[in-house]
Formats: sequence, C-alpha cells, structure tokens
Amino acid sequence: MINILANDGISQAGVDNLKAKGFNIITEHVAQVDLINTINTENYEVLLVRSATTVRKDLIDACPHLKIIGRGGVGMDNIDVDYARKKGINVINTPAAASASVAELVFAHLFSMTRFLSDSNRKMPMVGDTDFKALKKSYAKGQELEGQTLGIIGFGRIGQEVAKRAIGLGMNIMAHDTFIEEANITLNFFNGDKKSFTIETESLKNVLSNSDFITVHIPKIDDKAVIGAKEIGMMKTGAGIVNAARGGVIDETALMFALDKEKLAYAGLDVFENEPTPSIHLLMHNAISLTPHIGAATLEAQDRIGTELAEQIATHFDK
Repeated sequence: MINILANDGISQAGVDNLKAKGFNIITEHVAQVDLINTINTENYEVLLVRSATTVRKDLIDACPHLKIIGRGGVGMDNIDVDYARKKGINVINTPAAASASVAELVFAHLFSMTRFLSDSNRKMPMVGDTDFKALKKSYAKGQELEGQTLGIIGFGRIGQEVAKRAIGLGMNIMAHDTFIEEANITLNFFNGDKKSFTIETESLKNVLSNSDFITVHIPKIDDKAVIGAKEIGMMKTGAGIVNAARGGVIDETALMFALDKEKLAYAGLDVFENEPTPSIHLLMHNAISLTPHIGAATLEAQDRIGTELAEQIATHFDK
C-alpha cells in the first residue's frame, strides 16, 4: 500500500477519494524539523503540502523514496520544483481549483474598502454605542463598484474569474498580461443562459493609469515587486489596490507611503512580504482591508483541491 502524508491537511473529500483508490492517507501535521525523519521512517512516497510546509533540496535529497510532491493550490514557491523534477519526482498542483474562491475574496476586499467595512468593524465594538452618529458621518463617502473601472494585472485563470464577477457588477474591465493577448470570458447565469465577452489585454501603464481599482494576480519575479513606487505613481489619485496573489508583488513600503500621502485611498491585502509576521504598521493602518492568506480557504475550493490531487496521484501510480 502506498503511504501519503498530507502534512498541511486535505479535505475530507480528498481523504475519501484517496482511501477509495486504495491509498493510505495520513493528515497529522509533522513539524518541519521532523519531516525528513518521519517521511523516511514511515516510508511515505507522496508528500502533500499547502503553504505552511517547505520542500527544499535538503528534504528532496534526504528522502529518496518520494515519488510525488503535491501542492494544494496554485503557487509552488515553497517547493524546489525544478530540482525535484530533475531527481525524478513528479511535482503536481491544482491551478484551477481555487480560482473562484480567490476571485470572490478580491471582491470581499473591494467592498470592504469602498464601504469602509474593515475600519468600521474595528471601531463599532469600541465606540459604536457612544459615537454612532460620528461614525456614520465618517463613513458617508462610500463608493459603488458599478460603473468603476477594474484593472486586472495577470489575466490567467484567477484574473478571468475576477473579470466575470466584475462584469456581473457592471464594472468596466481593463487587463494586462505578458503572455495573453485576449481572453474569452463566459458568464453562466442561474437560468442556463450564457453571455460571452472578449477582453483584449493592454499595456501595464494603460491599465494602471486608467483604472479606479487594481487587482494583481501574478507571481513575484526575481524577488522584485511588480507594483512599486513607479507603478503606484501611474495610478489614479484616490484609487485602490488589492493583492491576493503573492506577498511582495506590491512593495509594501511604497504602498504605505502612497496611503499616508493619500495618493491611494485604500488597499486590500491577503498576502504579505513577511508571512506569517506581517508589518505591524500595515496591520494597524485604517485604510487597509486585511485577511491572513485565505484566498483558497473555502470549503468548496478545498474539496476541489483534494479531489484533483487524488485524481492526479491515482493517475501517476496507474501508469
């Protein structure tokens, strides 16, 4: 029987699927320092991780019986992918499973930003009973998303899911992508009707300078921020920005400066440069909507991730 360690957990759907296919699946978390010894002692041939566990060269070299390393999600920056593949290990992930969940979180942040929900939820418990009218007045300049322009930086699976929801809200779409020139977006409605749209991508400068809100869905490249002081300078004064992609894609120092100088009105952050210890200055800022890297953290996404990983593992060992 093939032993699988899902070190950062896996949905019950994934567990059930793997067990039904004859695999032995263990979901108890093993500390990083004990991982090599546990893999070798328990003869695990498959290691499944999310973002909490790292799989670097030392582990790959020390665990010669590993056949598969799986990442539940899109990004694999916590795995030395190329090195593992050179060593003959199959590295898998689930790039499409969480796209809808991340896209919906983007709009949670957009609504939180434009209607001051993040700041309001902090202050209401403290002074809502004594300063109700003052709070009401301070949040009186909210914005509607309908009719606003959303700039999407990175127009792959997640970016296109964001576009679908933006279209449904009546927003205008601008998109930038290095590799995609145009994309066909199809909206499926509750009554079975469908409506398709073709969106052509544009230059980064055009998207930044003409959008009321920016959302980024690209990886960090060469440890450099994609959105730094120069790019923020191209944005509209009073615009907002959301990062639910990777920490460091937006230069947090430049972002804080832009918020303090009111170049930008607000930001929404699900990921941070220094996870799991983000800057306290970011966390305390009243113009930033915050979540702790939960883009894929929905029950539906976790079920899709677990099922998709199970199918890929079964396919590998059926060869």
